[in-house]
Amino acid sequence: MPPKRRIRWAVLPVGIAAAAVLAGCTPTELNGFLPGFVEDGTPATNHTEMVSGLWVNSWIVLLAVGFITWGLMGWAVIAYRRRRGQVGLPVQLRYNMPIEIFYTIVPLILVIGFFAFTARDQAILETQTEDPDVSITAIGKQWAWDFQYDGESESDTVWSMGVQAQTDARGDIVSELPTLYLPVDQTVKIKLQSRDVIHSFWIIDFLYKKDMYIGKDNYWSFTPTREGSYAGKCAELCGEYHSMMLFNVEVVSQSEYDSYLASLRAAGQTGDINDAYDRLQNLPGTGGSAPEGQD
Repeated sequence: MPPKRRIRWAVLPVGIAAAAVLAGCTPTELNGFLPGFVEDGTPATNHTEMVSGLWVNSWIVLLAVGFITWGLMGWAVIAYRRRRGQVGLPVQLRYNMPIEIFYTIVPLILVIGFFAFTARDQAILETQTEDPDVSITAIGKQWAWDFQYDGESESDTVWSMGVQAQTDARGDIVSELPTLYLPVDQTVKIKLQSRDVIHSFWIIDFLYKKDMYIGKDNYWSFTPTREGSYAGKCAELCGEYHSMMLFNVEVVSQSEYDSYLASLRAAGQTGDINDAYDRLQNLPGTGGSAPEGQD
């Protein structure tokens, strides 16, 4: 049998076995055990699958390189071990140009490849929607969240203000967490702001987080693609009660979303959230002075 045919017959069972193993995997396993996927494989947002793909494919390449490296190391240990009756060092291999070029070029190709795919996906993630269906301002504060649903005018703008999580003696959360409502299958653009120190806005199942700074607004554009409840938290150490800076996300139908905004309007929670809540009032260019007691 020709060598090429032997290789094909050797590879065929491996391919069949790999296909059988992958066919039995759940969507969570196929996506690297990352959150954000349910049993039917529906991602939480239009970007979730891209992020998990970058993660999983990176691990596949790294494990392949690892197995090859470990295999070569094992082969060298066995092939060049000291035999019975031998003394001194084994035969040494020096100045092999093909090998030196190989272990210089291959890592370079890997680094360039990882950079290229990461830069490509990052560019997509950081592209902001110019005309979103929904515009929201998420404000981080020590140690909770405010959410403002921006309308075309100030009278159309509504908001909710939250407090940090409260726990009982066992550490179980007993208070209602701040909740962000999002309409499913609608483009969303969130403006990220901070009232005091650096925070980080993280919706775990959305596989994305972004820092929030004083004096610099960040933005995040995406489309929620699956209704459900999701957990969020601050991912930047921001003070004593950082671990209590939690929030919930409810992705609902458009009618439920409109009803929620109507309930905020009926409660009188309208207009822009006042800058007076900001801890620092002496940002460059404001002409203001530090509040009493602050230097």
